[in-house]
Amino acid sequence: MGSSLRKRVSSDRLFYKIGEISNIAKIEPHVLRYWESEFPFLKPRKNKTGQRVYTRKDLELVLQIKNLLYKEKYTIAGVRKKFGDNTIRKNSVSLQTIQEIRKKLKDILNTLNKNIVSQNSQVSTETKKKSQLHL
Repeated sequence: MGSSLRKRVSSDRLFYKIGEISNIAKIEPHVLRYWESEFPFLKPRKNKTGQRVYTRKDLELVLQIKNLLYKEKYTIAGVRKKFGDNTIRKNSVSLQTIQEIRKKLKDILNTLNKNIVSQNSQVSTETKKKSQLHL
């Protein structure tokens, strides 16, 4: 980001309205709304009143889209394909992966439970020995 852009983008801000994104990216709000309809990965949240609320990630996407369309001369379909390939890989997790993680977590839980039982039996044995000594 350029220094003038950094001045307009406050680092402590979590959310931006469409007008703010429009000013920062120097793109008309209707263009942003059009891009939302064309690019499934650009989906800002909406607040209680229905206004679009963009995150910093959304802002970065808007700036990347702008760069690809206006500077690198990509088509809408080209941008969609470029981001579509990356988005699918980043956001999708297979059922098999989830099942493998679940199995590993169960194994860890079983190991922890065995350790707890083992420690409890050691404490119980030591307590019995101590009580027998006091008798």
